[in-house]
Amino acid sequence: MPPTLASRVSRNALITGVGRTAGIGAGIARKLVSDGWNVALSYWAPYDERMPWGPQPTDVERLIAELSSAGARVTAHPANLEDPAAALSLIATARQAHGPISALVLSHCESVDSNILDTTLESFDRHFAVNTRASWQLIREFALQIPPGGGRIVALTSDATVGNLPYGASKGALDRIVLAAAREFGALKITSNLVNPGPVDTGWMDDDTRAACLAHQPSGRLGTPADIAGVVSFLLSEQGAWINGQLLKADGGFSS
Repeated sequence: MPPTLASRVSRNALITGVGRTAGIGAGIARKLVSDGWNVALSYWAPYDERMPWGPQPTDVERLIAELSSAGARVTAHPANLEDPAAALSLIATARQAHGPISALVLSHCESVDSNILDTTLESFDRHFAVNTRASWQLIREFALQIPPGGGRIVALTSDATVGNLPYGASKGALDRIVLAAAREFGALKITSNLVNPGPVDTGWMDDDTRAACLAHQPSGRLGTPADIAGVVSFLLSEQGAWINGQLLKADGGFSS
């Protein structure tokens, strides 16, 4: 039976990094809406403009229409998470639109390849501002407004560091923050976990990268946003309530 409007009243999730219909964040949003969640989405179009897939000017509107048609309350909020004020503002805006937020899914990122020798200070600082500092701020603000019944934090991470120094290092720092939250927020009834999805081609792979990833993938295929969405859905469910403080590799065996 599809979720009703009444059943969604207290099930509000904030999902960051949902600027493209093809992205992992969009896949998570689709699954959570089908599970009965209302969703607040954040996005930042200038980031997409710098990426291989380029600007996607209509994607957010299309996704809102798609999710709303399933009966969910859906809002979308531009957020430049490089700005130290953005995280607090985003939580406050989402809460104003939906009421208390009981699930926080961090799927945003800054990801621009560079190695140890050619990473610039500007790039290094931007990666840590977006991937680490903003995530810590969002986690903190989420915990400060958590409803009495508790909630869930799920963050997407990566162990890709070779040739991708600022991204991998900033994600490693994120890992430590999320795992600390699992213990620090126990009294608030908040579980906190990480998911490493491995290579999911959402438009960033060239042919050589895709072939190399496929050659190393035991399943013979690359992961999809729907694959990752299913894992996040489980962690946010009652059935996943006993999983806490874990970094789960949900990559089809890529890292094995």
